[in-house]
Amino acid sequence: MLTVHHLNLSRSQRVLWALEELELPYQIVRYQREPTMLAPEALKKIHPLGKSPVLEDDGVILAESGAILEYLQETRDPGNILKPLLPQDRIQYRFWLHYAEGSLMPPLVMKLVFGSLGKPPVPFGLRTVGKILGQGVQKGYLNKQLATHAAFIEQHLAQNSWFAGEQLSMADIQMSYPAFALLARGAQGELPHLSAWKKRVEIRPAWQRAIQQGGPLDFPGS
Repeated sequence: MLTVHHLNLSRSQRVLWALEELELPYQIVRYQREPTMLAPEALKKIHPLGKSPVLEDDGVILAESGAILEYLQETRDPGNILKPLLPQDRIQYRFWLHYAEGSLMPPLVMKLVFGSLGKPPVPFGLRTVGKILGQGVQKGYLNKQLATHAAFIEQHLAQNSWFAGEQLSMADIQMSYPAFALLARGAQGELPHLSAWKKRVEIRPAWQRAIQQGGPLDFPGS
């Protein structure tokens, strides 16, 4: 039996979605974030990094969303339901699988961090300075970076229904977390193609089942 160690409001939602698309049986071990929004120490008993998601499969323990999704596709998807067949689509498939965490998530995380510098747990006496610093970094750097990423994604989806061509793939599942986060930052009106992709995701029965299992996908600070 596959076991997902699932942290609320986390990237592990992607693993649940993949499992539902593949119609695989699995069980969930649930963890709740601490008031600091960090993962609980209990996750370190499963994997030394103490992060989620973690997938257990008959003694194999895997961390990192992209690695887990590739593992599931290679071991549980013999019909290539979630991997495109055309060579040009497979190039895009590989790119978006790595782009999600390698390029898009870092500025999104930085925006969250710098947007929180004027709030607890930052000491009260430093919040004014923190807020000014955070706003300056966002305006001078992060917002421009995210605008570049948003335009890049929008241009791609203007020509493709899904991230790796005309069928849903693990690339879409991997991109779901940062893409939803990008839209949660208030860019929906400026990104009609990404917003349309999001709607296509949300009407999928497997996505809806994953949300029922894992809880709503909300984003702190959005």
